[in-house]
Amino acid sequence: MPIIKSAKKRVRVARKAAIRNTKVKRGLKVAIKNLGAKPSAETHSKAQSRVDIALKKKLISKRKAARLKQRAAAVSKQANVKLSPAKTAAKKAAPKTAAPKKKPATKTKKA
Repeated sequence: MPIIKSAKKRVRVARKAAIRNTKVKRGLKVAIKNLGAKPSAETHSKAQSRVDIALKKKLISKRKAARLKQRAAAVSKQANVKLSPAKTAAKKAAPKTAAPKKKPATKTKKA
């Protein structure tokens, strides 16, 4: 066991992180298995969400995330799952609106 106070804290922090990471990885595996067992739009979106969460937490690489998403899409396509067009259309059709440009500040001379 560590003796130094900061080392003790690192042990505690590492233990919490390990538990959190295990939960995220387990959720990812369960979501992917559920998609394989019962392909539907809901299970597909849940699997993609879990992949994104694991990627954000840096538990999987971006290449693995892309591969998992591609496989999930292939499973859904094979099962003729119709993904909700509202979500996909909203992502594609959402135009980026630029903020109106401000006029440059003008200096006024004091008399």
